Amino acid sequence: MLKIKELHSYYGAIEAIKGIELSVGEKEICCLIGANGAGKTSTLKSISGMITRKGSIVFDGNEIIYSSPIAISKAGIMHVPEGRHVFPGLSVYENLEVGTANWHGFFGNKPYKEDMEKVFEIFPRLKERNKQLAWSLSGGEQQMLAIGRALMGHPKLLLLDEPSMGLAPVIVAELFEKIVEINKIEGIPILLIEQNAKLALEVSHHAYVIEQGKITIEGRAKELRNDPRVVEAYLGKFKKSVI
Repeated sequence: MLKIKELHSYYGAIEAIKGIELSVGEKEICCLIGANGAGKTSTLKSISGMITRKGSIVFDGNEIIYSSPIAISKAGIMHVPEGRHVFPGLSVYENLEVGTANWHGFFGNKPYKEDMEKVFEIFPRLKERNKQLAWSLSGGEQQMLAIGRALMGHPKLLLLDEPSMGLAPVIVAELFEKIVEINKIEGIPILLIEQNAKLALEVSHHAYVIEQGKITIEGRAKELRNDPRVVEAYLGKFKKSVI
């Protein structure tokens, strides 16, 4: 589905990503863990075409390293950024409508309504609050809305950047149950960045560790959960699972 080779990414003259290789398979959740500033968010921005990059990014059989962010999203890569970035002055319903732009190009047709109902099935709270302005939602509800908006675009791959950030443990548990549901029931592959490394490794099939812009460890997630290097560096402070 997604294959990255020799990816280098830059902010001006500063090299943030230094020749990484990474892949996400069909119907797979893959996580990328690492310290703050290690290059996790820069990796997602590189895939989405938001920063300068070189190397190879092949998605669904097509090279996208030279594609624009709009072309990449139309190809089926939906990026839910850190901090959610919903439109605060629009209602829940209107925010979800925005997600249809790449796919339908206009509002109100039958497939669009079916997409909306599917999102409401996954996130019933959004249906209950569909007329509320996004700014009035809780942090967890805003994160659900951001993911729901991405689902409205018929994603072939979801990029999720720190979905649990700033949320209470009980909300995190609910949110990650939905993320697993999206992967299992809808069959959508997911590349996940998550500050709670223990949680990320619990829900993922494959995992990578990135340090200073380089991939240093990779393998099946269940194996990394027991890797002494990962345990010492990333799992010590997460003694209890939230799911």
